[in-house]
Amino acid sequence: MAAIYRIPVAARTDLLDFASLGVLSEGPLHGYALRKALAEILGPFRALSYGSLYPCLRRLQARGWIEQLGAVDGPTTKRARVVYALTGDGKDVFTEWANQPGSDAWDDESFATRLAFFSRTEASVRLRILEGRRSRMEERLAVMRESMKRGRDRMDTFLLQMQEHGVEGAEREVSWLNSLILAERNVPKSELANPPQVKRSRK
Repeated sequence: MAAIYRIPVAARTDLLDFASLGVLSEGPLHGYALRKALAEILGPFRALSYGSLYPCLRRLQARGWIEQLGAVDGPTTKRARVVYALTGDGKDVFTEWANQPGSDAWDDESFATRLAFFSRTEASVRLRILEGRRSRMEERLAVMRESMKRGRDRMDTFLLQMQEHGVEGAEREVSWLNSLILAERNVPKSELANPPQVKRSRK
């Protein structure tokens, strides 16, 4: 059977904190717009409710990493929306996080979020994260192939198809990572210390 990866609550909380800092590093936002931007980064399969976002914002405020700038009127309601902005300390904390190449940077929960902020990450760190993720996926692919080889005779058609689908997905990711790594190794030296800044649209 396919492995189920269980992520500790603390890890998910930290990831939401830093993703929020990353989005706010592009400019002040009110809670609704921030939630929308985070949903695009964290993906459709991870529910993000106001019940998790606003405790996150309170944590970040308590640490001095974000601040309230005031409020703006909502387009369809008379209730004002609070606008949040990154502080200088918050910017420093986010920059430090974005450039940490530890093994948690390429795990299943964190990798996509780290990738979303690669424009804020030094090229050498980007390369290390991509290589770490590739190694992780190559190890997983080897385990999956061995499992299929040993258990093929005992699998019914549907289980075998599920296993094959998992192997094909892992193979595609390894191929994609190879292309990203090749591109990173060809980054001009002028970009190594000054990664490009990419602005997301705020519709």
